Amino acid sequence: MPTALLDYESNDLKSCIAMMKGGSKTFFAASRLLPMRVRAAATALYAYCRVADDMVDQGGDVHANLAILRHRLDLIYAGTPADFVEDHALSLVVQQHNLPRLFLDALLEGFEWDALGRRYQTIEDLHAYAARVAGTVGAMMCWIMGSQSVATLARACELGVAMQMTNIARDVGEDARNGRIYLPLDWMQGAGLDALQWLDDPQATEIVKSQIGRLLDEADALYQRAEPGIAELPPDCRAAIFAASSIYGEIGRQLRREGLDSISRRTVVSTRRKLVLLAGAWTQVRWVYADPEQPDPLEAIRFLVDGCQSEMVGCANRKYFPNRTVSHRVERVLALLERLENEKLNPKPFKIP
Repeated sequence: MPTALLDYESNDLKSCIAMMKGGSKTFFAASRLLPMRVRAAATALYAYCRVADDMVDQGGDVHANLAILRHRLDLIYAGTPADFVEDHALSLVVQQHNLPRLFLDALLEGFEWDALGRRYQTIEDLHAYAARVAGTVGAMMCWIMGSQSVATLARACELGVAMQMTNIARDVGEDARNGRIYLPLDWMQGAGLDALQWLDDPQATEIVKSQIGRLLDEADALYQRAEPGIAELPPDCRAAIFAASSIYGEIGRQLRREGLDSISRRTVVSTRRKLVLLAGAWTQVRWVYADPEQPDPLEAIRFLVDGCQSEMVGCANRKYFPNRTVSHRVERVLALLERLENEKLNPKPFKIP
Protein backbone atom coordinates (compact mmCIF):
# COMPACT_ATOMS: atom_id res chain seq x y z
CA MET A 1 0.00 0.00 0.00
CA PRO A 2 1.53 3.39 -0.96
CA THR A 3 2.28 5.91 1.80
CA ALA A 4 -0.42 8.57 2.16
CA LEU A 5 0.71 12.09 1.37
CA LEU A 6 0.12 15.12 3.54
CA ASP A 7 -2.36 17.39 1.75
CA TYR A 8 -1.98 21.11 2.55
CA GLU A 9 -5.68 21.58 1.78
CA SER A 10 -6.87 18.81 4.11
CA ASN A 11 -9.03 19.64 7.12
CA ASP A 12 -6.31 18.38 9.49
CA LEU A 13 -3.72 20.71 7.98
CA LYS A 14 -6.14 23.64 7.94
CA SER A 15 -6.66 23.16 11.67
CA CYS A 16 -2.89 23.03 12.19
CA ILE A 17 -2.46 26.23 10.16
CA ALA A 18 -5.03 27.95 12.40
CA MET A 19 -2.94 26.97 15.45
CA MET A 20 0.18 28.37 13.82
CA LYS A 21 -1.48 31.68 12.92
CA GLY A 22 -2.69 32.10 16.47
CA GLY A 23 0.57 31.08 18.11
CA SER A 24 3.39 32.51 16.01
CA LYS A 25 2.77 35.04 13.28
CA THR A 26 6.51 35.27 12.56
CA PHE A 27 6.82 31.53 12.06
CA PHE A 28 3.69 31.51 9.92
CA ALA A 29 5.08 34.22 7.64
CA ALA A 30 8.54 32.60 7.40
CA SER A 31 6.98 29.23 6.59
CA ARG A 32 5.53 30.75 3.43
CA LEU A 33 9.05 30.86 2.01
CA LEU A 34 9.23 27.08 2.16
CA PRO A 35 8.29 24.98 -0.86
CA MET A 36 4.91 23.29 -0.60
CA ARG A 37 6.51 19.83 -0.22
CA VAL A 38 8.08 21.02 3.06
CA ARG A 39 5.53 23.58 4.22
CA ALA A 40 2.78 21.06 4.94
CA ALA A 41 5.08 18.86 7.04
CA ALA A 42 6.52 21.89 8.87
CA THR A 43 3.00 23.04 9.73
CA ALA A 44 2.11 19.62 11.13
CA LEU A 45 5.30 19.54 13.21
CA TYR A 46 4.66 23.02 14.57
CA ALA A 47 1.09 22.16 15.58
CA TYR A 48 2.15 18.98 17.37
CA CYS A 49 5.01 20.73 19.19
CA ARG A 50 2.74 23.54 20.33
CA VAL A 51 0.01 21.21 21.60
CA ALA A 52 2.55 19.00 23.40
CA ASP A 53 4.24 22.00 25.04
CA ASP A 54 0.89 23.39 26.20
CA MET A 55 -0.17 20.01 27.60
CA VAL A 56 3.02 19.50 29.61
CA ASP A 57 2.99 23.11 30.84
CA GLN A 58 -0.70 23.23 31.78
CA GLY A 59 -0.16 22.11 35.36
CA GLY A 60 -1.33 19.01 37.14
CA ASP A 61 0.71 15.83 37.08
CA VAL A 62 3.60 16.47 34.68
CA HIS A 63 4.58 12.81 34.50
CA ALA A 64 0.98 11.73 33.79
CA ASN A 65 0.70 14.30 30.99
CA LEU A 66 3.98 13.08 29.51
CA ALA A 67 2.84 9.48 29.71
CA ILE A 68 -0.23 10.42 27.68
CA LEU A 69 1.88 12.20 25.07
CA ARG A 70 4.30 9.28 24.79
CA HIS A 71 1.39 6.89 24.35
CA ARG A 72 0.05 9.14 21.60
CA LEU A 73 3.48 8.95 19.95
CA ASP A 74 3.31 5.16 20.18
CA LEU A 75 0.04 5.27 18.26
CA ILE A 76 1.41 7.75 15.72
CA TYR A 77 4.40 5.55 14.96
CA ALA A 78 2.15 2.49 14.78
CA GLY A 79 0.13 4.27 12.09
CA THR A 80 -3.01 4.39 14.26
CA PRO A 81 -3.02 7.96 15.63
CA ALA A 82 -5.44 9.09 18.32
CA ASP A 83 -8.35 11.22 17.19
CA PHE A 84 -6.60 14.61 17.28
CA VAL A 85 -5.93 16.64 14.12
CA GLU A 86 -2.29 17.23 15.06
CA ASP A 87 -1.74 13.50 15.64
CA HIS A 88 -3.28 12.58 12.28
CA ALA A 89 -1.11 15.18 10.52
CA LEU A 90 2.08 14.13 12.31
CA SER A 91 1.37 10.48 11.56
CA LEU A 92 1.46 11.28 7.83
CA VAL A 93 4.75 13.18 8.27
CA VAL A 94 6.23 10.18 10.07
CA GLN A 95 5.12 7.80 7.32
CA GLN A 96 6.11 10.04 4.42
CA HIS A 97 9.55 11.05 5.74
CA ASN A 98 10.52 8.14 8.01
CA LEU A 99 11.00 10.71 10.77
CA PRO A 100 13.13 9.26 13.60
CA ARG A 101 11.21 9.07 16.86
CA LEU A 102 14.39 10.03 18.73
CA PHE A 103 13.77 13.69 17.85
CA LEU A 104 10.26 13.76 19.33
CA ASP A 105 11.21 11.79 22.44
CA ALA A 106 14.03 14.28 23.10
CA LEU A 107 11.65 17.21 22.54
CA LEU A 108 9.25 15.84 25.16
CA GLU A 109 12.16 15.40 27.56
CA GLY A 110 12.98 19.10 27.15
CA PHE A 111 9.36 20.03 27.86
CA GLU A 112 9.58 17.89 30.99
CA TRP A 113 12.68 19.77 32.17
CA ASP A 114 10.79 23.02 31.71
CA ALA A 115 7.70 21.85 33.58
CA LEU A 116 9.83 20.65 36.51
CA GLY A 117 11.59 24.02 36.74
CA ARG A 118 15.02 22.61 36.05
CA ARG A 119 17.96 25.02 36.31
CA TYR A 120 21.33 24.83 34.61
CA GLN A 121 24.67 25.07 36.33
CA THR A 122 26.90 25.43 33.26
CA ILE A 123 26.59 26.62 29.68
CA GLU A 124 27.00 22.99 28.60
CA ASP A 125 23.96 22.09 30.73
CA LEU A 126 22.02 24.88 29.02
CA HIS A 127 23.14 23.58 25.63
CA ALA A 128 21.68 20.18 26.61
CA TYR A 129 18.31 21.79 27.34
CA ALA A 130 18.34 23.84 24.12
CA ALA A 131 19.29 20.73 22.13
CA ARG A 132 16.06 19.11 23.28
CA VAL A 133 13.56 21.95 22.91
CA ALA A 134 15.07 23.58 19.79
CA GLY A 135 17.88 21.47 18.34
CA THR A 136 15.32 18.72 17.76
CA VAL A 137 13.15 21.13 15.75
CA GLY A 138 16.14 22.06 13.59
CA ALA A 139 16.87 18.38 13.08
CA MET A 140 13.29 17.58 12.08
CA MET A 141 13.11 20.49 9.65
CA CYS A 142 16.40 19.40 8.07
CA TRP A 143 15.13 15.83 7.82
CA ILE A 144 11.88 16.67 6.05
CA MET A 145 13.71 18.98 3.63
CA GLY A 146 15.70 16.01 2.41
CA SER A 147 19.24 16.58 3.76
CA GLN A 148 20.29 13.87 6.16
CA SER A 149 24.08 13.91 6.17
CA VAL A 150 25.75 13.92 9.58
CA ALA A 151 27.31 17.35 9.05
CA THR A 152 24.14 19.03 7.74
CA LEU A 153 22.02 17.57 10.51
CA ALA A 154 24.57 18.76 13.09
CA ARG A 155 24.52 22.31 11.72
CA ALA A 156 20.69 22.31 11.74
CA CYS A 157 20.64 21.23 15.39
CA GLU A 158 23.18 23.92 16.26
CA LEU A 159 21.08 26.58 14.53
CA GLY A 160 18.16 25.51 16.71
CA VAL A 161 20.34 25.81 19.82
CA ALA A 162 21.47 29.29 18.71
CA MET A 163 17.86 30.40 18.31
CA GLN A 164 17.01 29.09 21.77
CA MET A 165 19.95 31.00 23.28
CA THR A 166 18.50 34.14 21.67
CA ASN A 167 15.04 33.37 23.07
CA ILE A 168 16.46 32.89 26.56
CA ALA A 169 18.41 36.17 26.39
CA ARG A 170 15.29 38.03 25.23
CA ASP A 171 13.01 36.54 27.91
CA VAL A 172 15.17 36.80 31.06
CA GLY A 173 12.73 39.16 32.80
CA GLU A 174 9.57 37.34 31.77
CA ASP A 175 11.03 34.00 32.85
CA ALA A 176 12.17 35.44 36.20
CA ARG A 177 8.69 36.76 36.94
CA ASN A 178 7.41 33.22 36.32
CA GLY A 179 9.96 31.82 38.77
CA ARG A 180 12.28 30.48 36.06
CA ILE A 181 15.93 31.15 35.44
CA TYR A 182 17.95 29.86 32.50
CA LEU A 183 21.18 31.84 32.79
CA PRO A 184 23.97 29.42 33.79
CA LEU A 185 24.24 29.52 37.58
CA ASP A 186 28.02 29.33 37.58
CA TRP A 187 28.16 32.46 35.38
CA MET A 188 26.07 34.31 37.93
CA GLN A 189 28.04 32.98 40.88
CA GLY A 190 31.29 33.92 39.17
CA ALA A 191 29.99 37.49 38.79
CA GLY A 192 29.08 37.67 42.48
CA LEU A 193 25.33 37.44 41.93
CA ASP A 194 23.08 35.27 44.11
CA ALA A 195 20.65 33.78 41.58
CA LEU A 196 17.89 32.95 44.07
CA GLN A 197 18.09 36.36 45.69
CA TRP A 198 17.94 38.07 42.30
CA LEU A 199 14.96 35.91 41.33
CA ASP A 200 12.99 37.38 44.26
CA ASP A 201 13.50 40.89 42.84
CA PRO A 202 14.69 40.73 39.22
CA GLN A 203 16.36 43.99 38.21
CA ALA A 204 18.32 44.97 35.09
CA THR A 205 21.62 45.44 36.91
CA GLU A 206 24.88 45.81 35.03
CA ILE A 207 25.89 42.32 36.19
CA VAL A 208 22.72 40.79 34.75
CA LYS A 209 23.14 42.75 31.51
CA SER A 210 26.66 41.38 31.19
CA GLN A 211 25.28 37.84 31.54
CA ILE A 212 22.69 38.53 28.82
CA GLY A 213 25.44 39.87 26.56
CA ARG A 214 27.52 36.78 27.24
CA LEU A 215 24.59 34.56 26.26
CA LEU A 216 24.15 36.52 23.02
CA ASP A 217 27.86 36.02 22.30
CA GLU A 218 27.27 32.29 22.67
CA ALA A 219 24.31 32.48 20.28
CA ASP A 220 26.29 34.49 17.71
CA ALA A 221 29.08 31.90 17.72
CA LEU A 222 26.52 29.16 17.07
CA TYR A 223 24.83 31.11 14.26
CA GLN A 224 28.22 31.45 12.58
CA ARG A 225 29.00 27.78 13.14
CA ALA A 226 25.65 26.70 11.69
CA GLU A 227 25.57 28.97 8.62
CA PRO A 228 27.61 26.75 6.24
CA GLY A 229 25.02 24.01 6.78
CA ILE A 230 22.42 26.13 4.99
CA ALA A 231 24.39 25.67 1.77
CA GLU A 232 23.96 21.90 2.14
CA LEU A 233 20.16 22.12 2.20
CA PRO A 234 18.08 21.62 -0.97
CA PRO A 235 18.22 24.86 -3.01
CA ASP A 236 14.51 25.59 -2.66
CA CYS A 237 14.77 25.60 1.16
CA ARG A 238 17.89 27.69 1.74
CA ALA A 239 16.34 31.16 1.61
CA ALA A 240 13.68 30.31 4.22
CA ILE A 241 16.21 28.99 6.72
CA PHE A 242 18.63 31.86 6.05
CA ALA A 243 15.76 34.30 6.65
CA ALA A 244 14.78 32.60 9.91
CA SER A 245 18.40 32.69 11.10
CA SER A 246 18.71 36.36 10.15
CA ILE A 247 15.52 37.37 11.95
CA TYR A 248 16.48 35.55 15.14
CA GLY A 249 19.98 37.02 14.96
CA GLU A 250 18.39 40.46 14.61
CA ILE A 251 16.56 39.94 17.92
CA GLY A 252 19.95 39.72 19.60
CA ARG A 253 21.27 42.77 17.76
CA GLN A 254 18.18 44.77 18.71
CA LEU A 255 18.55 43.68 22.32
CA ARG A 256 22.12 44.99 22.29
CA ARG A 257 20.91 48.29 20.83
CA GLU A 258 18.43 48.54 23.72
CA GLY A 259 21.22 48.20 26.28
CA LEU A 260 20.79 44.49 27.02
CA ASP A 261 17.75 45.17 29.20
CA SER A 262 15.42 42.22 28.75
CA ILE A 263 14.13 42.59 32.30
CA SER A 264 11.90 45.65 32.00
CA ARG A 265 11.03 45.23 28.32
CA ARG A 266 10.70 42.55 25.66
CA THR A 267 12.70 43.11 22.52
CA VAL A 268 10.72 43.02 19.28
CA VAL A 269 11.97 43.20 15.70
CA SER A 270 9.64 45.45 13.73
CA THR A 271 7.68 44.09 10.81
CA ARG A 272 9.42 46.62 8.56
CA ARG A 273 12.83 45.29 9.59
CA LYS A 274 11.66 41.72 9.01
CA LEU A 275 10.60 42.77 5.51
CA VAL A 276 14.13 43.97 4.81
CA LEU A 277 15.67 40.75 6.13
CA LEU A 278 13.26 38.58 4.17
CA ALA A 279 13.84 40.55 0.98
CA GLY A 280 17.60 40.17 1.31
CA ALA A 281 17.58 36.50 2.25
CA TRP A 282 17.11 34.98 -1.19
CA THR A 283 20.00 37.08 -2.58
CA GLN A 284 22.41 36.79 0.35
CA VAL A 285 21.98 33.05 0.74
CA ARG A 286 23.69 32.60 -2.65
CA TRP A 287 26.92 33.72 -0.96
CA VAL A 288 26.75 31.06 1.75
CA TYR A 289 29.09 28.17 1.01
CA ALA A 290 29.57 24.79 2.62
CA ASP A 291 32.72 24.45 4.68
CA PRO A 292 34.79 21.43 3.58
CA GLU A 293 36.32 21.32 7.07
CA GLN A 294 33.18 20.70 9.12
CA PRO A 295 33.61 20.85 12.93
CA ASP A 296 32.50 17.99 15.14
CA PRO A 297 28.92 18.33 16.40
CA LEU A 298 28.37 20.41 19.52
CA GLU A 299 28.58 17.87 22.35
CA ALA A 300 25.01 18.53 23.50
CA ILE A 301 23.52 17.57 20.11
CA ARG A 302 25.74 14.59 19.41
CA PHE A 303 23.13 12.11 20.69
CA LEU A 304 20.62 13.41 18.12
CA VAL A 305 23.03 12.98 15.21
CA ASP A 306 24.54 9.67 16.31
CA GLY A 307 21.18 8.22 17.28
CA CYS A 308 19.64 8.34 13.81
CA GLN A 309 22.54 7.40 11.55
CA SER A 310 20.94 4.06 10.67
CA GLU A 311 17.87 5.89 9.35
CA MET A 312 20.13 8.21 7.34
CA VAL A 313 21.35 5.33 5.21
CA GLY A 314 17.89 4.57 3.86
CA CYS A 315 17.11 8.24 3.15
CA ALA A 316 20.44 9.41 1.74
CA ASN A 317 19.34 9.31 -1.89
CA ARG A 318 15.83 10.67 -1.51
CA LYS A 319 15.00 13.16 -4.21
CA TYR A 320 13.38 16.53 -3.80
CA PHE A 321 11.47 18.41 -6.44
CA PRO A 322 11.30 22.22 -6.24
CA ASN A 323 7.78 23.41 -7.05
CA ARG A 324 8.05 27.18 -6.98
CA THR A 325 10.88 29.62 -7.54
CA VAL A 326 12.35 31.23 -4.45
CA SER A 327 11.82 34.76 -5.77
CA HIS A 328 8.10 34.14 -6.28
CA ARG A 329 7.74 32.85 -2.70
CA VAL A 330 9.63 35.88 -1.37
CA GLU A 331 7.28 38.22 -3.21
CA ARG A 332 4.27 36.49 -1.65
CA VAL A 333 5.74 36.72 1.85
CA LEU A 334 6.64 40.39 1.46
CA ALA A 335 3.08 41.12 0.35
CA LEU A 336 1.72 39.23 3.37
CA LEU A 337 3.95 41.08 5.86
CA GLU A 338 3.27 44.43 4.24
CA ARG A 339 -0.45 43.82 4.59
CA LEU A 340 -0.01 42.94 8.28
CA GLU A 341 2.02 46.12 8.82
CA ASN A 342 -0.64 48.26 7.10
CA GLU A 343 -3.36 46.67 9.22
CA LYS A 344 -1.37 47.50 12.36
CA LEU A 345 -0.85 51.12 11.30
CA ASN A 346 -4.42 51.56 10.02
CA PRO A 347 -6.67 49.32 12.11
CA LYS A 348 -10.23 48.82 10.96
CA PRO A 349 -12.76 50.72 13.10
CA PHE A 350 -14.66 48.68 15.64
CA LYS A 351 -18.35 48.35 14.87
CA ILE A 352 -20.92 47.60 17.51
CA PRO A 353 -23.03 44.68 16.30
